Parts: sequence; C-alpha cells; structure tokens
Amino acid sequence: MNQNNEKNKKDLIVRLRKIEGQVKGIEKMIESDTCCKNVLVQIAAVKAAVNKIGILMLQDYAKKCMKDELKEIDEKKLDDSNIDDIISAITMFVK
Repeated sequence: MNQNNEKNKKDLIVRLRKIEGQVKGIEKMIESDTCCKNVLVQIAAVKAAVNKIGILMLQDYAKKCMKDELKEIDEKKLDDSNIDDIISAITMFVK
C-alpha cells in the first residue's frame, strides 16, 4: 500500500472513531432526557459524517478500482476528468 493510501485509510478510521464518539454522546443525551431538538441536531451531524465517509470511499473506488477495471477495456477513453465528473454527479445526488 502506498503512502497516500495509508494516509487515506488512517483518515477514514479517525472519522469513524469520531462518529462512534458522537453516537455514544447521543446515547447519553437520550439517557439524560436532553431536549429532542438538540438530539436531532447531533443525529444530523452523524448522518452528515457518515455520508462524507461514503463519498470518500466512492472517490477511492472510482479513482482506483473502477479506473483499473476500465483501463483494461479502453485506455484511450479514460482519464481523471471523466472520473471526477462521475464523482461530482454522485456527490450532488447523495447530498
């Protein structure tokens, strides 16, 4: 695994651990009868964080796995701008 891949992997793990902490915080908020609005704000933050991880994984898939698969089909038709366009469209869709 190259250095960039290792950095991305560590970033994802850090993000997941933060989400885990947020979920535990929500649990404590519910146990202590915190105002529902405040709990909902935290739930929305967790959803946004999970979506961000999904987008990062999708980017990784498109730039590595999918690119490798498509290269075998036709190297001349594939470049990073095509993949960036796909990522942009999917990112707008999932927001």
